[in-house]
Amino acid sequence: MTRDRTLQQVMPWLVVIGIFLIWELACVGFAVPEFVLPRPTVVFATMWEFAGPLWQHSSYTLLTTLAGFALAVAGGVLLGLAVGSSPLVYHGLYPVLIGFNAIPKVAVVPVLVVWFGIGTIPAILTAFMISFFPIAVNVATGLATLEPELEDVLRSLGASRIDILRKVGLPRSLPYFFASLKVAVTLAFVGSVIAETVASNEGIGYLMLQASSRFQIPLVFAGLIVIAAMGVIMYFLFAAIEGRLTGWATRKTEFAAGS
Repeated sequence: MTRDRTLQQVMPWLVVIGIFLIWELACVGFAVPEFVLPRPTVVFATMWEFAGPLWQHSSYTLLTTLAGFALAVAGGVLLGLAVGSSPLVYHGLYPVLIGFNAIPKVAVVPVLVVWFGIGTIPAILTAFMISFFPIAVNVATGLATLEPELEDVLRSLGASRIDILRKVGLPRSLPYFFASLKVAVTLAFVGSVIAETVASNEGIGYLMLQASSRFQIPLVFAGLIVIAAMGVIMYFLFAAIEGRLTGWATRKTEFAAGS
């Protein structure tokens, strides 16, 4: 068991190192120009050279992403509770949610610029819009999967609708909720970066756009690696919280197993 657990912890690092190694050898072996696909060693050297701007812009992106994600959690939980606990609300709002999620968020950013101007608010709202749907749907699904027989038993024991929701429905939906958080937080980064490439003068998206316009492709890849790293860190953070709070429903093969 100890050997298997050690292997599980080491395997992600081995895979990442292997990917970078294959990338490096492919660029060298096929003599790929740096402006097309820079080698990982060049990308990491660029990250060291531009550590200051990368830190500044990544901090901005992280803050806007977390702000939009927090709004998505609050709104998604509330709407998910309403949709999952009421068939009438479900049939009324679920088609609207699907239609809202189908709208390309990049097409909404120019409208947000008209309303709020260039800056932080469009990035926060885009992160909110792109990460809101999975939270609301998963919370609603968790509540809707409550067995009717269990609900009938609780009602026969005198439990009110609020009691069933608070003591059974909410704990039952926690695994769905945390599963949605792990997905939504990565989507929130996508929303922030999309908005920053269109309507911002700060952030990783803005930095990558400026770098690409000057053909600084290694800096573009440095920005991509920074975004990926932030997304992985946030994912495993919520996986660790999930393992602590919903260990009874978490399979040992999940990422949260090492928490």
